[in-house]
Amino acid sequence: MRIQRFWTMFRARNREFFRDRAAFGWNFLFPFLIVAGFGAIFGGQSYTEYKVGLFPHPETRVRPDQIEMPDAFRSMRLIEFIGVPTESEGLEKLKHHKIDFLLKLGQPPYEYYVSHESPKGYVLEKMFKASLVPPGTALPARKKEIKASTIRYIDWFFPGILAMNMMFSALWGVGYIVVRYRKNGVLKRLKVTPLTAFEYLSAQALSRIFLLMFTLTIVWIGCDLIFDFVVLGSYLDLFLIFCLGSFSLTALGLVLASRGTSEEFTTGILNFISWPMMFLSEVWFSMEGAPEWIKSTAKIFPLTHLLTAARKIMHDGAGLIDVGPEITVLSLMTITFLIIGASMFSWNK
Repeated sequence: MRIQRFWTMFRARNREFFRDRAAFGWNFLFPFLIVAGFGAIFGGQSYTEYKVGLFPHPETRVRPDQIEMPDAFRSMRLIEFIGVPTESEGLEKLKHHKIDFLLKLGQPPYEYYVSHESPKGYVLEKMFKASLVPPGTALPARKKEIKASTIRYIDWFFPGILAMNMMFSALWGVGYIVVRYRKNGVLKRLKVTPLTAFEYLSAQALSRIFLLMFTLTIVWIGCDLIFDFVVLGSYLDLFLIFCLGSFSLTALGLVLASRGTSEEFTTGILNFISWPMMFLSEVWFSMEGAPEWIKSTAKIFPLTHLLTAARKIMHDGAGLIDVGPEITVLSLMTITFLIIGASMFSWNK
């Protein structure tokens, strides 16, 4: 390697980056938006590791100093208390790992529920018992059994991982690749052929959807052989929901690919769209206890509706009619994205 050639390419690449004002500015703006997003989600409060549901309580946001519970448990750090109107709603949230522990408000003896499938629930139960009375004395609390079958955390978590993988593959496999083709002049060459824009975009979209569903099927079968996932609903319904979700995410990728010319700027836009979806669409953790406007914001993302429908079918045995609202929203999003992408598409820079 000659230092002169290396230095020439090093300077050229740096100049290209700094002269691309959009990409240069985005690299400063994006980290700030991520930090601001976390600040909005957690409301400037301290970090919470455990979520305790309290019933009956009409408000979601609960001030622990205004309710009856052991003082030692109330003062423990890393615990967020979430109000639940009814016992049945609290059990549903506990079953789906949206809360880790469910406590009935009132005078001792306290009544509580905990899922044996939740590691955090096990820890919270030990913390709660330790906060009641000195060791060696009778505990003024009793554990109530959960009549419905509980869901393993891996069963709740797995659809999120599949959907996240689909999201990245759809956005980057269509949006970024087409922009790179446009920048390199590949699209300009294709323009002089008989190929139409509709044929090209259709081929891109269908190819990506095929690859997404093929990958999903292989990953699902491989993981199912190891973890033996529980699916209460129809596998066909679940497949159709993931297929519709992949179509919607691919259509969103076509919107990003319709006009972009800078790979760096497109990378920033893709991150701007994908990262909020990961945090707000309940891929890794539940949004239970978050401000209502955050939950409403999450509904603008197709990944949120995809995961909501998939988990209803997988965990609750829902059918396509039961997830009709999610199917309607995903279909409308897909049609909207396709119309915008097709109308804005350009072969040239």
